[in-house]
Amino acid sequence: MVRPFLPLNGLRAFEASARHLSFTRAAIELYVTQAAVSQQVKSLETRLGVQLFQRLPRGLKITAEGEALLPVVTGSFDQLANTLERIEGGHVRELLFLGAVGTFAVGWLLPRLPDFQRQFPFVDVRISTNNNRVDTAAEGLDFAIRFGDGSWHGTEAIRLFEAPLSPLCIPELAEKLQEPGDIVNQPLLRSYRKDEWSRWFEAAGVAASPQLSKGIVFDSSLAMMEAALQGIGIALAPPLMFSRQLSSGAIKQPFQTSISLGSYWLTRLQSRLPTPAMEAFSGWITAQV
Repeated sequence: MVRPFLPLNGLRAFEASARHLSFTRAAIELYVTQAAVSQQVKSLETRLGVQLFQRLPRGLKITAEGEALLPVVTGSFDQLANTLERIEGGHVRELLFLGAVGTFAVGWLLPRLPDFQRQFPFVDVRISTNNNRVDTAAEGLDFAIRFGDGSWHGTEAIRLFEAPLSPLCIPELAEKLQEPGDIVNQPLLRSYRKDEWSRWFEAAGVAASPQLSKGIVFDSSLAMMEAALQGIGIALAPPLMFSRQLSSGAIKQPFQTSISLGSYWLTRLQSRLPTPAMEAFSGWITAQV
């Protein structure tokens, strides 16, 4: 059975009326009369054989049938708008869905992203950040930029670069640190990787502090560095990702000793066939590093 064509104007009138719960305000938005909106919705109700609104003395109340229809109509209009937006000058713009560790996204990627957009204007990038825990398939990502050793099941990984960790703190705190051993008695900010500070103390030739198991634990270097900027303690974080704060003097790196616990990797599922947008981004980012 072929369903009758649903009127686009009626659907637009319904969607606007449902958002405003008013034919009058919907009419203002759509640049038509209140009577036209009311008639378009009435025609749609007749076509569907259901009532979408209860007409009240002051406004509208959406019915159960209207509530069921609204997300479908809204989603369809959004999808149509997104598709039309991607078509410019006869060329279809491609979407690139990218997941990235928040520290990498803010500290390295965002300052360079305008260069990618200039070189590849047909690609629209959609970025979601995470704390290094990501499900590429479930989140529908083309790429995920992760930190680790490059071993993820079913994943192709391209190594970008290391990001060694070193103590970072505000200048007032850095002035108190004449040698690495001075850090022992300072408040240490920690990540969920428990061995970071003990490995740094070992690299610096300092006996481990009994306070290592105490203090605030963060799941994000961005949050940790915000705590460091507020003078709460000393963060063990990658200076490369916080070059702007170091350049401005807001943060100091009191010692050059650093430790490397892994690298950043550009990863994609092996089952995910590269698109032109993916090939453009992969080539661009590997050239950048």
